[in-house]
Amino acid sequence: MKKDFYDILGISKGASEAEIKKAYRKKAIEFHPDKNPGNKEAEENFKLAAEAYEVLSDPQKKAKYDQYGHQAFDGAGGYGGGHHMNMDDIFSQFGDIFGGAFGGSFGGGGGQQRRVKGSNLRIKVKLTLQEIANGVEKKIKVKRKIQAPGVSYKTCGTCNGQGQVMRVTNTILGRMQSASTCPTCGGAGQIIDKKPANADAQGMILEDETVSIKIPAGVVDGMQLKVSNKGNDAPGNGIAGDLIVAIEETEHEFLKREGENLHYDLYISLPEAVLGVSKDIEAVNGKVRIKLEEGIQSGKILRLKGKGIPSLNGYGNGDLLVHVNVWTPKTLNKEQKQFFEKNLTDENFAPQPEKSDKSFFEKVKDMFS
Repeated sequence: MKKDFYDILGISKGASEAEIKKAYRKKAIEFHPDKNPGNKEAEENFKLAAEAYEVLSDPQKKAKYDQYGHQAFDGAGGYGGGHHMNMDDIFSQFGDIFGGAFGGSFGGGGGQQRRVKGSNLRIKVKLTLQEIANGVEKKIKVKRKIQAPGVSYKTCGTCNGQGQVMRVTNTILGRMQSASTCPTCGGAGQIIDKKPANADAQGMILEDETVSIKIPAGVVDGMQLKVSNKGNDAPGNGIAGDLIVAIEETEHEFLKREGENLHYDLYISLPEAVLGVSKDIEAVNGKVRIKLEEGIQSGKILRLKGKGIPSLNGYGNGDLLVHVNVWTPKTLNKEQKQFFEKNLTDENFAPQPEKSDKSFFEKVKDMFS
């Protein structure tokens, strides 16, 4: 069973943003790998603290967690959009929280070099409604920058591998010290030593790579997923950026999506409505046969439980709502016209709505309630 995030950081549920940050910094310093070399338990606690902070420091994620707990993120690929956090992610995302506790570097103390992260890549992936309903694995070809074969780097002499330079300025309050990105290496801590002829100024080349992307069932249009370390490489000993995958839902020919529910317009003839009929209707994973009772009314909505889209959070499937529309012919032959003229005043053809029959506005209200 997963441990409560508030317990991990040692804070109460009503902790402020500043208290959450302070608690995380305390835990991060306590379990930092530089203070606990080779200690797997400390490393695990370090990761748990970072995972807890990632959720509780984000107002939207925190609200979800407060309401649903860990289940709020099950099925959506985890707290960070697709993976459990690793050490490189923690240092690249939250390294600034450690301040000067570890020599100003993300990943280590003393003379260790700072590890910068490469830039992210962004792509769009089009999905059919069936792929969204079932989940899918896509293989996508991307162009990403990688370190050129034969390139080598050396420690930047300006910042001694720290990626930052310290400046001291005189102010009316006294001498103030500040850090800024190293102008020589751009924060990488390393500069080119040997560069192949086909590489750019950072020692990179463009290469096509086929990336496998596992997309969970229930994603929505516009949602972004993250594939770690499949963005552009960073110079030297840096960390590769991420591949950000934007979901684009293609329109279905017959089905309309509304959250986890699907809507289908079924048109039937007047004789079919009077006598009743069995019909094959389009569902997300093939056709489904339904039976319409005699005298079914236009506007009737039939609910097929569980035939919609799976919940991204693993709370079951939505429903398929079948909207029955009785089609009135626009033209009649002489015999047909005479039949309806003959029955124009027949009480059996007169509208006789029952109290249980809901109005159009009541049906719309039910749909959105």
